[in-house]
Amino acid sequence: MSGLAILIPVALGMGALGLAVFFWAMKHEQFDDLDGAAQRILIDEEEE
Repeated sequence: MSGLAILIPVALGMGALGLAVFFWAMKHEQFDDLDGAAQRILIDEEEE
């Protein structure tokens, strides 16, 4: 029973941390250009 007293707050804290990181990424526009990287890999650039 005492193990749950430690594990439940740790799990809730990790969930809150993950949610905070997700909102930070949304605020800093990390998910704006999802197709750009996929298309850039297909473009051939000739090295000169």
